[in-house]
Amino acid sequence: MIQPDTPAPNRFAALLARAGLDWFLLALMGVVALAYFQPGLGSKASPVPWTLITTVGVALVFFFYGLKLSFAKLRAGMRNWRLHALVQLATFALFPALALLVRPFFEAESGDLLWQSIFFLCALPSTVSTSVVMVSIAGGNLPAAIFNASISSLLGIVLTPLLTGLFLSTNADGGQLWGLALQLLWQVVLPVGAGVLLNARFNAFAERHKAQLRVFDQVTILLIVFTAFCESFAEGIFTSYRPADIAKLGAGMVGLYLLVFGIVWGLSRALRFSRADQVVAVFCGSKKSLVHGSVMASLLFPASAATGLILLPLMLYHALQIVLASSMAQYLGRQAAAEPVGSSVTTA
Repeated sequence: MIQPDTPAPNRFAALLARAGLDWFLLALMGVVALAYFQPGLGSKASPVPWTLITTVGVALVFFFYGLKLSFAKLRAGMRNWRLHALVQLATFALFPALALLVRPFFEAESGDLLWQSIFFLCALPSTVSTSVVMVSIAGGNLPAAIFNASISSLLGIVLTPLLTGLFLSTNADGGQLWGLALQLLWQVVLPVGAGVLLNARFNAFAERHKAQLRVFDQVTILLIVFTAFCESFAEGIFTSYRPADIAKLGAGMVGLYLLVFGIVWGLSRALRFSRADQVVAVFCGSKKSLVHGSVMASLLFPASAATGLILLPLMLYHALQIVLASSMAQYLGRQAAAEPVGSSVTTA
């Protein structure tokens, strides 16, 4: 009697997989909805120490990544200079160039402010945690992802103020930006280093619990998304804009993400990167950091009445890049799992 009912969950899971959905994407939509209806639950006003929880979570994610890395893998990843050049050029050259190309379409004072906020987004470094998590889920080159995401954050401390200073009017206090470098050091570099040092002893443990560690990655991303949306809803960052305007801007951010993703994917194929390196190029080269953007906006545009507008495209892009990248990473991860070993093109 029970047997006929057992295949149903499998059929439902298979249907979700064919639609490009799984529990993680459904959970992403769920935490955004929860943040909308209960913004105080995950905002700074909440008694729950969300900042501490997410900070520790990200540090543990990178510690576990370190457990899977050996010194030999790290050295090999650092030598892949063509991949690193493509990722950094996409982050700090391709994005700003696209923003400059659309400058003529933004007229009048309100249009100019919106364009400045888009250019600010385009001048930001890539994310660290979400880029590496997505590369891991998609079956990409993990050492190269960690190297590129970390280097992007460090370069952003210099290049983001430089780019915004060249094309926008800012009042940057550059000395405070080095706080980001310290945060990167103890939240990313030190945990990865500790994991690498323990690789010889605990690598087997990390490989044995790969599925559980992947779930931990995904839960950490869900917490980051939840707290980010709670904060934006609690501060009413969307309330001063008409839904139609936000929808248009959101569509533009989707177009920007897909355009950069497609350009970088095409270039990585033209350069005959391996599949694992293509994954690194598109996921590290198409992201923008909300953490860096929020801090840099307060430093580059202090006491600005347009700070909310400066952050709006970044908030939308941050949310959309996670949703889009998650879907793509899950799809590529399933492809990687089904792909025969040794079938990818290798990087020279």
